[in-house]
Amino acid sequence: MNKLQFKFILFCTFILFSCENKKTTIKPNLIYNTAGVAISFDDTTINEWYKADQILSKYNWKATFCVSKINTLKYPEIIKLIALQNEGNEIAGHGFHHFDAPKFVAKNGIKAYINQEINPMLDLMSFYSFKVTSFAYPFGYRNDTIDKALFDKFKIVRGITYGAEDPFFQNCYYNNSKLVYAIGIDTDHPNFSIPYLLKLLDYTNRKHKILLLFGHKPVKNVTANYQTKMATLTIICKYVRQHNMKFYNLSELDHLKYNPILMQ
Repeated sequence: MNKLQFKFILFCTFILFSCENKKTTIKPNLIYNTAGVAISFDDTTINEWYKADQILSKYNWKATFCVSKINTLKYPEIIKLIALQNEGNEIAGHGFHHFDAPKFVAKNGIKAYINQEINPMLDLMSFYSFKVTSFAYPFGYRNDTIDKALFDKFKIVRGITYGAEDPFFQNCYYNNSKLVYAIGIDTDHPNFSIPYLLKLLDYTNRKHKILLLFGHKPVKNVTANYQTKMATLTIICKYVRQHNMKFYNLSELDHLKYNPILMQ
């Protein structure tokens, strides 16, 4: 081996090890071919959900309806839930008793939580022919231990988030994880406002993300807490249609393939 060849090999070796040991600052930014919105509603206001679906169907919307205390529902309500599912909406779980999950688990253990809050809910919902693969925590209360147990039962588990910071810093977008966070659109949800909602929608559209929103009872006129104005839902639907965005159910997020864009 001559001196020139030796220097070349030494140079290549130096470059190779330098690349392997160098810490990169490149971070993945998750984007999707079609930006969109995933709206979910919690609890048991089935009649209002059904009416909202009839009004908003002209926008080709769809939503995920997270049902709690299904054993208390009447037959006409079950029929409406089935109709909602048949229209392309998702019926998801929200607890058999609507327990505060961390509080219950701290007192009774994770096994009791699954046996009392999750399994009876899944059994009865299956009896009614609901294909339940998503779960929304009551009150949004959760912890890592409960998440881990629920990941064995559901494709998507939803918590909630708050705040009115710049949309860039929000975590109410799908992040390629089984655990997702939605931000509230009830009029009494902390920091809710139409201008901020529009900022979130604009950011979602520009960055090809999927925005997660949640509410409770859709109403024309707000008379109490835990109510979402139909006007708010109409604004969302019109924005999605005008910007060629898409509505997603929670369970659909599990099937999405993202485009990893490397950004410095």
